[in-house]
This record gives sequence, structure tokens and C-alpha cells, in this order.
Amino acid sequence: MEKGPSSSDFEVDSRDLHLQSKVRTLRAVDSARVATTALALLMGITVLGVSANTLAVYDSTHVPSDFLLSLWPDEFNIRPTISLVIGSVIIVLTNIIALCFSKVQSLRSKTVAHTSTTFAAPLVGLAAALIAIIFFYAVNASEEVDTFLSWTCRWETVPMTVQPNWGTLCRQSRAGLYLAILLIPVEAAALGLAGFQLKVEKYASNYSSAARKGSPTLS
Repeated sequence: MEKGPSSSDFEVDSRDLHLQSKVRTLRAVDSARVATTALALLMGITVLGVSANTLAVYDSTHVPSDFLLSLWPDEFNIRPTISLVIGSVIIVLTNIIALCFSKVQSLRSKTVAHTSTTFAAPLVGLAAALIAIIFFYAVNASEEVDTFLSWTCRWETVPMTVQPNWGTLCRQSRAGLYLAILLIPVEAAALGLAGFQLKVEKYASNYSSAARKGSPTLS
């Protein structure tokens, strides 16, 4: 397993305190980026879990409209929840790939692929979260057609001994939505850290090369 950037990556001279400082910064930024990526992965898994469970309950309790005691309205839009499922699947997959390229030495050593993944994963995750949230609110704003959030939270105070348990489904719908919203700043932070990490890596590499060649100290 990769232990993160080390001084050997840039042939650090033990007397070069400036370069050592940059390498320490690089280690800290890399650790923060990996931690942020792991957090995004956990949040994505949670959104996927609660959203998929809501769809599963609907699928198992929904009956045709000609039934007299239907628990769900005839006009019902499940697309907002589906958008959360699709968005969270994309977020989970991209962050798993990013973590693999960050922690597995054989993958991390592939510089071009590692750098591309470092940027692509949070960028794709950010786009997926934004699209899912925008679509969710655009459809959920309708006053004519109910969604999981509007329908289950309308009846959340009605006690149910069997599925669908409106209170539980309402809380799951809210949790999935709020976590998806929080994923936006988390993925944005991961993207920002990736950019800063690349900047520090490039500086340290250029500084080390210049020092070995006897060039003037980089500013």
C-alpha cells in the first residue's frame, strides 16, 4: 500500500530545508485529498443505500391503479429518487477508482493515469451531484404530481405496522437528499485539493531538478 509522497520522490537533499518543507506540505495535502475522497465515497454509499431502499419499498408495495386500496397515488413521479440513485452510483464508482490510484502503488506509479484520475474523480462526482440535485428540485417543485419526498412526508405521522412505513421513508428521502447536497462542497473541496497538490508536486519536482543542475533557487 502507498504511504503517500515521500522525500525520495524528489531526491530531497537533507540540507535543503525549503524543499523538505514543500514535501511535507505535499504529504499533508495528499492525505487531506484522500480523506476527502473517502468521505465522499461513504456519503455516496449512504445516498445510494437509502434511495435504493425507498425504490425497493415502492416496488414491493405498489399495486395497479384499479385496486381499491392503493397506498400510492396514480400520478406519482419516481424520477427524482432515480436521479439520486444514478448520481450516487457514479460518485461511488469514481471515488473508488480515485482511492485505488491513490493507495495502490502499482497504479499510483502510472503518473499520467494517476494525475488524470485525481482530477477526473471529484470533477465527475461534483457534476453528478449537481445534476441529481437540480433535477430533484426541478421535479419535486411540481404541485400536480407527488414524489417520494412529498408523499411520504405528507403521511409520516400516520402509524404503519407494515411497509410502507411513511415516517421511515420520509426520513430516508430527506437523508438521501441532504447528503447529496452536502456532497457538492465535499467534491468541490476534493477538486480544489487535487489542483493544489498538482501545483506543489510540479514546484517540488522543478525545484529538485534545478537544484541538481546547480540552477538558481526557484522563487
